[in-house]
Amino acid sequence: MRDLTYPPIIVACKAAFRLLGQKIDMTGTEHVPRTGGVLLAVNHVGYVDFIYGGLAANPSGRKVRFMSKRELFDHRYTGPLMRSLHHIEVDRGAGTASYDTAVEYLRSGEAVGIFPEATISRAMELKEFKTGAVRIAAAAGVPLIPVVLWGTQRMMTKDHPRDFSRGKTILIRVGAPQHPDGADPVAETTELRAAMSRLLDEAIAEYPAAEQPPGAWWVPASHGGSAPTLDEAARLDAEEKVRRAARRAEKDEQR
Repeated sequence: MRDLTYPPIIVACKAAFRLLGQKIDMTGTEHVPRTGGVLLAVNHVGYVDFIYGGLAANPSGRKVRFMSKRELFDHRYTGPLMRSLHHIEVDRGAGTASYDTAVEYLRSGEAVGIFPEATISRAMELKEFKTGAVRIAAAAGVPLIPVVLWGTQRMMTKDHPRDFSRGKTILIRVGAPQHPDGADPVAETTELRAAMSRLLDEAIAEYPAAEQPPGAWWVPASHGGSAPTLDEAARLDAEEKVRRAARRAEKDEQR
């Protein structure tokens, strides 16, 4: 793929990290192969996760093509950018096309990123996973790499104001590759989620205590924070889904 946009974007992002005084703490990046197709499964706690998730493959010299929601491609500004970076459009109402594109990318030797939770976790811990990640990796015959981000939610996530103040630590933890064969996607997805859950627990425990006070809004309730529980987050997600459906119906009526 011709990448005219991706290299300068990477340079600009790294410059932004320095301007923001961010400490990027990465471990396990050696698990990302330097060549050949590879699928990165990344947890989802904030709107900038695709930027930092891509960093996991940067030491290996890879550019990650993320599977992202259609709305980003439909937007007048982000659409051209997403297409220039060769990200993969996901239409949640018709996922076959994005599945096929991801498999095609992987078979041609690309690095692809996927969020198995599909949407941002308000609970700041792992939601239930879709089976798409293991099915795509199995169909393409490529390794599946678990990746966990921690700290990105402090900048931009659901239900909270943006905060790009200086000095934040961002943890990126990369786990050992898995090799699903697709024989039992549910069991293999459970294995993937367990591996990412362990990485997330480690990341939360290793995060600088000075930046992660007890009761922080962006820390899971199960770790002493005040983020919604998974059940509470599920209720908020359902309410948001109803509001979005109402807005779409209203727009349709106005056309």
